[in-house]
Amino acid sequence: MSRLSATVLVLEAIVIALTIVPAVKLENVAPLTAGLVAGIAVVAAVLLAALARRRLAVTLIGGSLLQVLVIASGAVLSVMYILGGIFALLWVTGIWLGHRVESSS
Repeated sequence: MSRLSATVLVLEAIVIALTIVPAVKLENVAPLTAGLVAGIAVVAAVLLAALARRRLAVTLIGGSLLQVLVIASGAVLSVMYILGGIFALLWVTGIWLGHRVESSS
């Protein structure tokens, strides 16, 4: 489960980083603000991915909070409602599959 969680978080970090330009160009968010907020979210996702092997519980809680924040960022950039929903679905599916595999072993 830790590998799947880390993979979802790293892919989400890439998507978050790619939203900086649309936020600035389409929604007129200040470049510094967009870069700072997205940068913090990217660093959080990467750090949580790195923690997945050693502290899975922390990763699951932090990753779940990150999913909520990414969906909430749709208030600024509406496409994030969709992208956040997709990653939240991947996140929940990964947790469900991980528990299912671990309980069958």
